[in-house]
Amino acid sequence: MEVHSSIYNSLRLLSPREIMGYTDFPFLVKEGLGRDTRRFPGHRELWLYLKEFSVHFGVRELIRFNTRVEYVGMLEDVNDVDYDLSIDRVERNGEVVEEVFDAVVVGNGQYSYPQLPSIKGMKTWKRKQMHSHVYRVPQPFQNQVVVMVGNSLSAQDISMELAGVAKEVHISSRSQKNFMEGFSKVISKHEKLHLRPQIESLEEDGRVLFVDGSFVVADAILYCTGYKYSFPFLDTKGLVTVDDNRVGPLYHHTFPPLLAPSLSFVGIPRKIIAFPFFESQGKWVAQVLSGKRKLPSPDDMMRSVQEFYRQREADGIPKHETHDIIQFEYADKYADKTGFPHLEEWRKKMCLVALDNSDVHLETYRDSWDDEELLQEALQSPHFTQHIGPIIIST
Repeated sequence: MEVHSSIYNSLRLLSPREIMGYTDFPFLVKEGLGRDTRRFPGHRELWLYLKEFSVHFGVRELIRFNTRVEYVGMLEDVNDVDYDLSIDRVERNGEVVEEVFDAVVVGNGQYSYPQLPSIKGMKTWKRKQMHSHVYRVPQPFQNQVVVMVGNSLSAQDISMELAGVAKEVHISSRSQKNFMEGFSKVISKHEKLHLRPQIESLEEDGRVLFVDGSFVVADAILYCTGYKYSFPFLDTKGLVTVDDNRVGPLYHHTFPPLLAPSLSFVGIPRKIIAFPFFESQGKWVAQVLSGKRKLPSPDDMMRSVQEFYRQREADGIPKHETHDIIQFEYADKYADKTGFPHLEEWRKKMCLVALDNSDVHLETYRDSWDDEELLQEALQSPHFTQHIGPIIIST
């Protein structure tokens, strides 16, 4: 069964591989034909790492491939926190199978449902429009005038790539204040890259009008405007909703108070070191379902969620950024719920160094770095040595 991912051909990790590995399975450099040995490898190398993880721990035997979940819903009305879930599965060759489970963990990711803006004339603009979800290679934009909407990480990668083939690339953003220093330097250095304000409207003659009154005649518009959470297969009778990209109510981004522990979510939080955080989420869910740990009462969980929402609002954080974690402290507090170890200091420092480096040297930071001391500390830490023995690095 083919699945359309959001991965363009040149996509590489934003963080060094050392911080990305699960706690019990380091993301090591593997020599061999076709292997990517860079510290910031491409997406295929990450896929191979996950594949090796699944083989090592016997996960593949638990996966039902070529199967699509069509519907997840309550088998009967919810009278307490324990209830069954009815699952319809479309198996290989179109066979529909219904099964009943005691619990469901939703982990369908963050990058499947593109978020598109609402722009006047968007529906009648007859030239090429596409979301970065569809983008793969720059060649189709050869000698074209391209307008890119958004200044996200994907917009930075793709705009630099398009600069090598397109006639012009105009980068439109609602606010220029959010531009990274490194991206601003890239734009000023490349004569084909141009910074533009927000789009006012799209005209049928191909013009793209901006709010400052300027315009360009474009061949294509590429929307790098992010993704939205969506669970079209999930029927919770309105007890879990998505409102302005806030999935909730969720107790610590994981358990819906009125449906826990039979329903939970893994993989909702963003702007974190993903694998260790999601590992702690998975362990918490497993411990709750096995009875090793208890959740607060539904009322207490709901009060905690509401207090979290109030605090985010008081801090001026918009609703659509509810699940943006950013702080390492939150990840450590989350880990305390399951006895999961806190993020190692070398992991935190290495992440911040990579972010700082990308802000200054956006085009080269993945291939040129200055954190040798941190790298030595990481590779000589128990995370690596307990699995592969001591590592000696020559400098």
